[in-house]
Amino acid sequence: MPGVRLVAATAAAAALALTATACGPSGGGDAGAAPSASATVTPEPGFSIPDDLKNKLKQHGFDLDKWKHGAWKNWDKDQWLRQAQDFVNPIIKGLWDPDRMRKADRTAEQPMRAHDLSGDQGVTDPEPAPVAARQAATPYTGSVPVEGKLFFDGPQGSMVCSATVVTDPAHPGKSDMVWTAGHCVHAGKEGGWYRNIAFVPSYNNKGLTASALRGASEKEIAPYGVWWADWAGTSPQWISEGAETGGQGSPYDYAVLHVRPENGGTGKSLQETVGAAMPVDFNAPAVPDIASITANGYPAAPPFDGQRLYQCQDRPGRLSLDRSAPTEYRIGCTMTGGASGGGWIAKGDDGKPALVSNTSIGPVKAGWLAGPHLGKVAKGVYEGVSKKFASR
Repeated sequence: MPGVRLVAATAAAAALALTATACGPSGGGDAGAAPSASATVTPEPGFSIPDDLKNKLKQHGFDLDKWKHGAWKNWDKDQWLRQAQDFVNPIIKGLWDPDRMRKADRTAEQPMRAHDLSGDQGVTDPEPAPVAARQAATPYTGSVPVEGKLFFDGPQGSMVCSATVVTDPAHPGKSDMVWTAGHCVHAGKEGGWYRNIAFVPSYNNKGLTASALRGASEKEIAPYGVWWADWAGTSPQWISEGAETGGQGSPYDYAVLHVRPENGGTGKSLQETVGAAMPVDFNAPAVPDIASITANGYPAAPPFDGQRLYQCQDRPGRLSLDRSAPTEYRIGCTMTGGASGGGWIAKGDDGKPALVSNTSIGPVKAGWLAGPHLGKVAKGVYEGVSKKFASR
């Protein structure tokens, strides 16, 4: 997903299309569309733009006020920041208003041909039977408070993904960290960091239909508010190898965000606000030892509309796209684009529920999903984000 790649694929004749689950431009909008009328650059009382952020923008030739008034829409390759240390994401208050969030629901597909799987059958299990995605129980604040929807902008327009609140080792009980897919924050080898990345925990808390959401209050759509990423980390492999087609970089397709509330907040962390955070297991059992994985996400490609949270539960198998890269988990699931980045929950090595993966790719004709096995590289990304904010 250049925004949210969710395995998509219109299998043509002999080709199995695989794609990273990503959602693309919003219906009726375009990359050049102006921010909503409610967008403003006025910060909340007591909130200030960190000097290091101002300086970073200046170093790259950006003026903060001009950026917030639309300069962020310049996707010229020379201006598109891509290196790990170059992430910038100034808050534009009101940009993600209820209407803009509701309309950000189209998917971007990334096909991969069947021959890409050849030679790997020794470590790739048979394709799983489809498992019908089921709606999560509402209100989400009670059933799955750690899950939410991720919004961001790319060259084609407004994008969506899914994400999970995770624990922060530097701030026990007070985490501001969120887990998602790498392709939900960075375009990979042909692009850079996406912009205006914001997380909405328990988006559409009551599970209203798209038509009912037209009149919904901001509280119903974003019960815990909008949380903007002030830092993002992804794997160096995703930055150097990630691609819109084929699933390259998929075994390393994960990212960790550090977030802060758009309105300045109440002083409570994200974890304290939603009441939960999921631990991350970097030593999860091998496929034969995991009885069940539950994938969470907001699928947006038909037949879904991106407005409601769904889940799939299945025993995982193995999928290998490259003998030199880690083997991925694969489960049967009918979720489509937009579910990318959603947390995969299973019993960890201590027997307790933990995040063990995230949705990365799947076939265009939805039937299964695959996600990376989290190891040393993933742990390095996670700890790196935690340490960056350890003293704050």
